[in-house]
Amino acid sequence: VLQKGLKENFADAQVSVVDCPDLTQEPFNFPAKGICGKPRIADVGGVPYLIPVVQKEKVYDLNTVAKDIELPGAFILGAGAASSKILGVNAELIPIVQTKSEKKPAVNGSYIAQINPADKGCLLEKYSSKYTDCEFGLLANLYASEGQPGKVIEVKANGRTGELNFVSCLRQILEKHYGEKPVGMGGTFIIQSGKAKIHIMPPEFSACPLNTDEDVNNWLKFFEMKAPLICQPVIVSRDPGFDLRVEHTHCFSHHGEGGHYHQDTSPDSVRYLGYLLPAELLFRIDRPQETHLVGRD
Repeated sequence: VLQKGLKENFADAQVSVVDCPDLTQEPFNFPAKGICGKPRIADVGGVPYLIPVVQKEKVYDLNTVAKDIELPGAFILGAGAASSKILGVNAELIPIVQTKSEKKPAVNGSYIAQINPADKGCLLEKYSSKYTDCEFGLLANLYASEGQPGKVIEVKANGRTGELNFVSCLRQILEKHYGEKPVGMGGTFIIQSGKAKIHIMPPEFSACPLNTDEDVNNWLKFFEMKAPLICQPVIVSRDPGFDLRVEHTHCFSHHGEGGHYHQDTSPDSVRYLGYLLPAELLFRIDRPQETHLVGRD
């Protein structure tokens, strides 16, 4: 299904089932070897807690989420907002956490991307270099598993010929094929070559209400960042009525760049390599009572 669809959006695409590479190795350096074992997706909080006006009291903990999704000790990847209570500023969180179990403490391999106060560029830091907790704020889209080795879906796509970004393309392929049956996937992919459009939220929350997508885009800070970028996508083909964010991807690198992935900006030279797995369960945690569709891109 994915290979056929990707060939409509990329010059070359190959999808196969392979053994998950050892994700503790370069370039990932994750705290778990794989993305297999009881795979599940959690959509926590939501954009309505950020806009139109921030609700700073919305703070969560990945160790608690792991228990909420009935997988204590889960290995969690995804995209979310950092806890402004911990950082003192607003920032992008790239969660990569082996949550705590009865036998072991949590291993936090997450990154934070924020606006550098010195030069207004990207400041990407290892979370554990400054903080010891596993908190996040406002919203997160998370893929969780036992972190085991196993069979995964390897996706290779080179040379983008269509308008859709890699993640939107995967999601829309699934939606078109499976229709009303929601299919969720998560894992990791590398932008191996080329450049990408990435945003980072400003350190200060907006004092004025952000009421439209245009307001949000004027508030966000956009950058063009270079490969290699290691990305954590969470995809659900369609929302079965839980007010989901159906796709959300954050990325980090070993050259100091990272944030929220929008699209590659070098369609001719871009190369994607991904390892993904369909999730078995979906959990919706702290769904906003008052909602809207602004700022979900």
